Amino acid sequence: MPDSDPHGHGHGHHHGHGRGRGDRLAPVLRPVRVGNGFEEALEQILQVVRLGLVPGGERLPAERELAQRLGISRVTLREVLRVLQDQGLVESRRGRYGGTFVRARAGATAATGGAELRRRVERVDIEDVLRFREVLEVGAAELCAAHGLSGARARLLREALARTRDAPLAEYRRTDTAFHLTLAELCGSPTLTAQYAAVRSTVNDLLDCIPLLVRNLEHSQRQHAALVEAVLAGDAEGARGAMREHCAGTAALLRGFLA
Repeated sequence: MPDSDPHGHGHGHHHGHGRGRGDRLAPVLRPVRVGNGFEEALEQILQVVRLGLVPGGERLPAERELAQRLGISRVTLREVLRVLQDQGLVESRRGRYGGTFVRARAGATAATGGAELRRRVERVDIEDVLRFREVLEVGAAELCAAHGLSGARARLLREALARTRDAPLAEYRRTDTAFHLTLAELCGSPTLTAQYAAVRSTVNDLLDCIPLLVRNLEHSQRQHAALVEAVLAGDAEGARGAMREHCAGTAALLRGFLA
């Protein structure tokens, strides 16, 4: 969503559901705990980037707003942004339309992807991540179906699904992440949403190493559609089944590229 406002004012206000940047970043950005402000702020902004909440080429919210939302000083925030810049994840631009911009990530190639994936997997327990992800996803799907989504909430889920369907290949992962985050947010547990954002951020870090496979996306889209149908029909068991199958596909893909 391009910024019509060059100075990033007004993004702290919450525009309707999932619209303005204020809401888009809500699942991830929250005040950090005293003592580890730098580390926690770094973790949260990394999540924002990995989840594609601010897509490549777009600007992060203004420093003043980010510092305020994270509850840290601008000095600490600048240290965090410098680390992200050193990692090649963001770039800083000067001038009237300046700010901190998320850099577009290079797509994975089969040659570099496998080695990089293995390197990243060494830092995480992938089986733990995949199991936890499945529990959260299946739980969120069941909760949404059991509580029933109607009106504006049902529309949010349908719109998120439509965006994954219409996305060009390069945008697919980002819209897919947004769809799953929407489902997590609609289940009514902010704790689950926050935990899901964190685990999905780790999963995306791994998926970045894998090329997008059209056949896999076709399966993925069919599963998304079945999932939304089950959720909106209030079919908790069907929603659980569809989501479990969907998570198994991602898990198989990651394990396959690691083998």
